[in-house]
Amino acid sequence: MNHLIVYAHPRKVSFNHAILETTVRSLRQKGHEIIVRDLYAMEFQPVISSSEILGGVGEDIEQEQEYLKWADVITFIYPIWWTGLPAIVKGYIERVFTYGFAYRYVNGEQKGLLKGKKAIIINTQGKSHAQYAASGMDKALILTSDKGIFEYCGMEVLHHVFFESVPSSDEATRTAWLKQIEEVAGKA
Repeated sequence: MNHLIVYAHPRKVSFNHAILETTVRSLRQKGHEIIVRDLYAMEFQPVISSSEILGGVGEDIEQEQEYLKWADVITFIYPIWWTGLPAIVKGYIERVFTYGFAYRYVNGEQKGLLKGKKAIIINTQGKSHAQYAASGMDKALILTSDKGIFEYCGMEVLHHVFFESVPSSDEATRTAWLKQIEEVAGKA
């Protein structure tokens, strides 16, 4: 299978990077083809231009769309910041998941154009799950990303994994989480 990984974390020494390395290694061991798009390393420009809003995308965005067409499974790895996607990921979605490519309206009804694509979302967060659940943010995170972006565009979300309280987690916990990533990659 063809796997596209969209990765966003500015530090090479981070638990997110360990997740990326584990995902790539696990998929390669299973013989999958992989392309990694490290948004920070690419210095991806997240700000949409007025010409893009009018429907004209540049070669950089056309290339990202080609990667999406190629992929059977798209894995997003990023931290939760301010209860949502980092700006660079939000900008990637806004610029790459364009009208006419990822979705369109037919007779006023929305149609997802990425049907047949599978999505895996892996997030780290500073708070505990209990803290997010107490405020309803756990459900909001799934609603805004899984339903509001990926399913809206026709993708099937296979897994959405949250690793909680990452800054205060110990090495044994992180090792167990990376084993979980190996299992998720094995099911993709």
